[in-house]
Amino acid sequence: MPKDTTYVSLSADADGFFPYTPDDDAVWGELFTRQMAFLPGKVAPEYLDGVRQLGLNGDKTPQVKNVDARLHALTGAGAEGVPAIIPPSQFYELLSQRKFPVATFLRRREHMDYIEEPDLFHEVFGHCPMLTNEAYCDFIEGFGKRAKALGKGYSWHMFRLFWFTVEFGMIRTAEGLRAYGAGIVSSPAEAAHACSDDALMQDFDLLTVFRTPYRIDIVQPTYFVIDSFDQLAETLAADFGQLVDEAKALGDLSPLFAAKEAS
Repeated sequence: MPKDTTYVSLSADADGFFPYTPDDDAVWGELFTRQMAFLPGKVAPEYLDGVRQLGLNGDKTPQVKNVDARLHALTGAGAEGVPAIIPPSQFYELLSQRKFPVATFLRRREHMDYIEEPDLFHEVFGHCPMLTNEAYCDFIEGFGKRAKALGKGYSWHMFRLFWFTVEFGMIRTAEGLRAYGAGIVSSPAEAAHACSDDALMQDFDLLTVFRTPYRIDIVQPTYFVIDSFDQLAETLAADFGQLVDEAKALGDLSPLFAAKEAS
């Protein structure tokens, strides 16, 4: 986690369960209920199907162990509890095993609307429902394998691909544009912005994605739109190393946001 965070990663007991409190259950319940009321018409149907398949609800804070077992039964995917921030090598290794790293602490009430570090709500509510989709899981697994193979020199550009798909991806559906990225579905402000006329939508293109900078502390000024999750999985046939090399040679596109002010 960031050095200045006041959050502490939780440790599981001997049975693999984390010590969530009644206050945690209340916070989870409010977050879940609020987002589920807000998201219909804004998110991909596959995401909402995933929420149902995982049995997520607002009654009690979910346990990573239970989510992992359900995902394994559905798509062979999984979830593994980790500290909020882990080294890229560990992150990519877990993805390559079809497992998603899940921060285990839950935000406090004063951070209901926004928390910079990933917490359990972002990870389980935001990320895990999409892991019930086979093509999406194929992309996650293949992405991890390629990022691991390419190594440190390609890591930053590879994470741009992760950012504009897994975190902030949009998809065309028969009913219109819908969100599937965890950073959108777990954030009221981001979901509202992504569905407004203020957001710039771009057709998904790997080279453009690799050349597009972003900031983590603002609503995103642009989103990349896929036509299907099969399309996302099919990007794995591309030569990521060659494309990143080309992106480096061409240089970054001009940012669509102001530079962050020094603190």
